Parts: sequence; structure tokens; C-alpha cells
Amino acid sequence: MARTPTPHQSFLAPLAKLALRHPDIEGQAIWWEDGDWQAQDEAEEMIDGEEIAFYAEGLLAEGFGLHWQVLAETEAPKDPVLVLLFLWQPGANPEVLLAGEDWQVLAEARFPAA
Repeated sequence: MARTPTPHQSFLAPLAKLALRHPDIEGQAIWWEDGDWQAQDEAEEMIDGEEIAFYAEGLLAEGFGLHWQVLAETEAPKDPVLVLLFLWQPGANPEVLLAGEDWQVLAEARFPAA
């Protein structure tokens, strides 16, 4: 008998599948702190594609809220290259940043903080 996926697993399934189809994709965590989004700017802090869903699932289990976006460059709109993970603690419900003019959002989803 097949196991029923948890709500977190169902929410993150598109990211796990994306990493299988596009192994070069990277993720970036962006944290809501002091009323503003704080991005990780260092290249060594990027999240490898196969670790994105695992990383996010652990934070969801801890009660964080998450809004993910899959981005492609406008010049290659069908080739996803980046996953942004917008994360916040319970009690907050921030709006996410809009993608810049060089980016196109291919997919996105939101899971509230516990």
C-alpha cells in the first residue's frame, strides 16, 4: 500500500521533480527579518537543486512559513535556473518580492507558518 504524502511533501513535490529534470538548478533562502527580506548573497550559501525540497521540508516541520518561486531568465523563459525560498516565522505573513525585470516566475506556491 502506497503511503499518503504529508501536506509538506505534497507542497514541495513540484520542487523535488524540478530538481530531477533540471539538476543544475540552485536555490536561495530569503528570510523575513526585522520587517524586510534578507537574501543570502554568498555563492557558497546557494542550495544545490537536489537539496532544495529537503531543506524546505525541515523548515516547514519547524513551523516556518514558505513561499517558493521557480524563476527563469526572460531570455530563456522555459529554462528554470533558480528557486527562491521566502521563509518567515510564525506570527508574520509577509508579501513576497516581485521578480525583477530580467526574471520570469514559472511556478510558485505558499504554505503558511504554523
